[in-house]
Amino acid sequence: MEGDSLRRGTAEFVGAFALVFIGAGAIMTGADLVGVALAHGLAIAVMASAVGHISGGHFNPAVTFGFLVTRRINLALALVYWLAQFAGATLAALLLWWIYPDDVTEGANLGVPALSDRIGVGAGFFVEAVLTFFLVWVIFATAADPRGSFKSVAGLAIGLTITLDVLMGGPLTGAAMNPARAFGPQLVGNAWSDGWIWYLGPLLGGGAAALLYEWLYLRPPRPVPVGPPETGLEEPRPGDTAVS
Repeated sequence: MEGDSLRRGTAEFVGAFALVFIGAGAIMTGADLVGVALAHGLAIAVMASAVGHISGGHFNPAVTFGFLVTRRINLALALVYWLAQFAGATLAALLLWWIYPDDVTEGANLGVPALSDRIGVGAGFFVEAVLTFFLVWVIFATAADPRGSFKSVAGLAIGLTITLDVLMGGPLTGAAMNPARAFGPQLVGNAWSDGWIWYLGPLLGGGAAALLYEWLYLRPPRPVPVGPPETGLEEPRPGDTAVS
């Protein structure tokens, strides 16, 4: 189990590192909104496709929280994931701080998500919660649901969800949708203004999406009812009534 946790945790570390290094790095280079959205989305699409079969491709504490509240991951492994995700994001932010000159670092602020002056903190919280809801909903539909398309399209749908979320929410909140994505640049840049938005919003939005999808689509089906044809119920085949 220890070796398995190490392998999974390493995959999560690399994925979170890639997200911040590429996503926040795109902000540092001065990319426009489309470029920033694609940088974040492609980073996750590639990493989820590469190591999704190892760790599930969370790369996001809010995603791991969704799997935890639906009992699809145990607490010990979730803690390993969270440690790896925050560590990967922090190391990526440190490297960006080291690579770029001080004037660039100060101007782009290491890609720290920021609240637009056009909206209040309450609206910012709901934007992050709703965007993360979409992300976790798609992850459960494609990766957690055995009927989903994860094996055929891998991380494409997940990466595209992040891209469309950034296109909408980037100008408003930075569209982090990920406490680790916020934490690394915040810690290195020492920028914590309205910081709770990028922790509470994604955790609540992601948890709500996970629980709702689990309740609607992934609960064990009820046993097939038994009854004679005149009741209007389809008579089950022998042995079907034991299915639960």
